[in-house]
Amino acid sequence: MEIIRVEGDVAGKRIILETGRVAKQADGAVWVQCGETVVLVTAVSARETKPYQGFFPLTVDYRERAYAAGKIPGGFFKREGRPYEHEILRSRLIDRPLRPMFPDDYNSETQVLASVISFDQENDSDVLGILGASAAVAISDIPIKGQFGAVRVAYIDGEYIVNPTIQEREGAQLDIVIAGTGSDIVMVEGGAFEVSEKVLLGAFKIAMPILGKQIEMQQEFIEKAGKPKREYEPLTETEGLKEATIEMAREQMSEVLKIAGKIERSHARRKLRNSIVEQLSEKFPESEVEIDLALGELERELMRAKIINDGLRIDNRINTDIRPISVEVGILPRTHGSALFTRGETQSVAALTLGTKLDEQKIEDLEGESYKSFILHYNFPPFSVGEVGRYFGPGRREIGHGHLAERSLTPVIPVESAFPYTIRVVSDILESNGSSSMATVCASSLAMMDAGVPIKSPVAGIAMGLIKEGNRYAVLSDIMGAEDHYGDMDFKVAGTKDGITAFQMDVKVPGVSFEILEQALAQAKQGREFILNKMTEVLPEPRHKLSPHAPRITIIHINPQKIGDVIGSGGKIIRAIQEQTETTIAIEDDGSVFISAHSQEDMQSALKMIEDIVMEPEVGQIFDGTVVRIAPFGAFIKLTPAVDGLLHISEIAHRRIDKVEDVLKIGDTVKVKVIGVDPESGKIRLSRKALISRDRK
Repeated sequence: MEIIRVEGDVAGKRIILETGRVAKQADGAVWVQCGETVVLVTAVSARETKPYQGFFPLTVDYRERAYAAGKIPGGFFKREGRPYEHEILRSRLIDRPLRPMFPDDYNSETQVLASVISFDQENDSDVLGILGASAAVAISDIPIKGQFGAVRVAYIDGEYIVNPTIQEREGAQLDIVIAGTGSDIVMVEGGAFEVSEKVLLGAFKIAMPILGKQIEMQQEFIEKAGKPKREYEPLTETEGLKEATIEMAREQMSEVLKIAGKIERSHARRKLRNSIVEQLSEKFPESEVEIDLALGELERELMRAKIINDGLRIDNRINTDIRPISVEVGILPRTHGSALFTRGETQSVAALTLGTKLDEQKIEDLEGESYKSFILHYNFPPFSVGEVGRYFGPGRREIGHGHLAERSLTPVIPVESAFPYTIRVVSDILESNGSSSMATVCASSLAMMDAGVPIKSPVAGIAMGLIKEGNRYAVLSDIMGAEDHYGDMDFKVAGTKDGITAFQMDVKVPGVSFEILEQALAQAKQGREFILNKMTEVLPEPRHKLSPHAPRITIIHINPQKIGDVIGSGGKIIRAIQEQTETTIAIEDDGSVFISAHSQEDMQSALKMIEDIVMEPEVGQIFDGTVVRIAPFGAFIKLTPAVDGLLHISEIAHRRIDKVEDVLKIGDTVKVKVIGVDPESGKIRLSRKALISRDRK
């Protein structure tokens, strides 16, 4: 197969799309390169079609090979295992713009794999993975509606930077990934440090021509390497079934959609569905899946029409209304902080735990090892939506929602020097009908304030939606599950009173204008401020004292050259200090010492022991030392656990002494004064006679 390559300059960086050299048995395979970062993306779709399961069977996986950065994986097996959390998040980042691009009637199992096989520590691989996924399907014979590109935009010191380096991103006030078709945005995700809506919209506008350039590259790529699209057997409809279902159910479905409560509405809908299935079973046997699809289409039509024509939603709210909000704090007596946040039929309980430096989470990826001291975990048990289900570890959705909430709160977390704790928040969703990730943001912010974490400002989140019919549209605040499912856009905005801290958007239809986005952001700001007011009515600021159950942490700084003295051989000394004082101690390379204790007395004991070890005696200081060794020329006195000094025989007394043993014995306590410190060797000279009068023997 001929090697085909397309190159283009995208925002000053050379992007390469290549096929025909590797993975030639895949339906589509693209080598995407920027700098020395390379991502291989493959796409394969089964030839046979399985029965429709209610969703498109697409699997997207993003994986990083350790060799890409010249590393050997850690762990016992020394090979890549289950994906890390950041790999799962990037898999979702690729899936979200890709999934809506497949034809609605295509149902063959499809798999897209993005493998990072070279990484230059400068150019990000995630946006290359998104671009590669679009290109791999585009040149394959797999049917697809269109192509999309991806770009990262950062806002740094008042300027936008397209596809910034990893180093540049560290100082960014805004860092988002935007995927789009060149004319429309289809996906956005990112974080910010309290930026305005205007700054966010500016990033969208900067991205559009860059995305257009990537579409041009893909079109050229298709012309050179594209395969004819395969013929496939579309999802078939039984003649007359859809029409019969809608005709029988229309009036009753209208009544069902007047029921505000989710559970009551679900029961009524299920009753209607079962009635329709029973009535049509004789004429249309084994047609339950098609009936469900027809009822879903009818529900979508009626719900959207009510919003567009009447300006009313299922629960009779107008477009800008927020559901009733309830806030409780301190509800869990033994946790370090807790909050229960309820918005309509969505409820999150957040519990906060304060830990020490040793509790930080270690992160391993191609960029190297790092540690994070703020961790947020999100759990979504089946009972929260009234269902029975298997409940194991967190799935991709839970990891993604937790990451969004964590990103929303990270900008307000205090710096380590002001609050030297590891912070872990766990959000358990107890009810869900609407955005549980944004409820998690609110509950977690309150839990931190309840714990006394001095966050910069409270953070709230809101989920927005869109119903668009032709030129008519409605932007919805605080959407429910049905409005998300049948709507045209789902975007979540989190932030403080001063600006946005995180943003996530998925657009399901083309033609969402900047005017709509601008209105949606303005409406989201109003909703966010309303929720913040409800939160601060209950808890206006962080508590001034930590929970009595939380550890107390003190930071001291020692000479880095003394770290070995504190640790001791094989950690002997530091372990002894921790055991004797019942504290936890962590030491960093710069000499920062973190001491955690549950009582002030234990804290002071540990501090005293460390200070004694690292103390550097000065001329004139007086110590009560212990004789540890005797030599013919004097005695060695232990001043602190790590510091000895020499008491020369001539400095023991004012009179002449023939033998040291005539005055001192090993184990004696003796008061001495420092009379000299050698600047090069650090050796200490002591005197006893300087502290006693001449008439003493």
